[in-house]
Amino acid sequence: MCSLATLLLHVLGMPVFFLGFILIYESRWIIEFLDTGTGMVVFNTLMLTSILIGVVGISRIVMVVVAKHHKISWWQYSLWSFAEVFVFSCFAALYMALIYGTYGYFPAFAKCFQLSVATLCYPYIIFAILFALIRPDEEEMAEENLVRFADSTGRLKLVIAHDVILYIKAQENYVSIHYMEGNTHKEYLLRQSMRGIEDLMARHGIIRCQRSYFVNPRHVAVLRRDKEGFIQAELDVDSNRPVPVSPKYYEQLSKML
Repeated sequence: MCSLATLLLHVLGMPVFFLGFILIYESRWIIEFLDTGTGMVVFNTLMLTSILIGVVGISRIVMVVVAKHHKISWWQYSLWSFAEVFVFSCFAALYMALIYGTYGYFPAFAKCFQLSVATLCYPYIIFAILFALIRPDEEEMAEENLVRFADSTGRLKLVIAHDVILYIKAQENYVSIHYMEGNTHKEYLLRQSMRGIEDLMARHGIIRCQRSYFVNPRHVAVLRRDKEGFIQAELDVDSNRPVPVSPKYYEQLSKML
């Protein structure tokens, strides 16, 4: 819903629809409003279209950035779309009021808002339906696969796919998150407790294997006992040390392999 594809479709598609609707449909009240007694319907339509490109372009870029850190629900997306229409109407009314003394700002705003709703409601609805039908399962699955790590104050600090996480280790007032980025082993130190992320880990199938460790069963190659009799989980990543497994969690982990 907030991908690069939707950004391009809205930035290009919305203005094209707006321009085509006005010039092809030729609604009487719209033409009378844009004519302003000067016969410059096409020019004014092009100027409003340029304003629309700017508003939608900036709005959608901001939306893509926000969506990388926070999931945008459908009701939030609807409010965002309404805000785009409102902001566009504000700037369009400013243009009409400043360029042509025929209109005061607020009468111009009322007309511009009416114009915006009358023309833009169609592409908003069409695009929403289109992207709801195109690969909905893959988009939902990709979103579900993301693990969002927040610190003890609730601030989002790290977003990664659950299948790249290797293990997580308690480290005083922090947890050390070990994960793969391509072929590189990465470590991220997060100010959080093991208890604070326990529910999050359970939702993504990453289980506690020892008091101070969570491990991702997807990356456990084998469970074995060392010379001292302690159980170790060997991971499927080269040059990675084994993760300790306590007898309490051994059976649960072994069933998941």
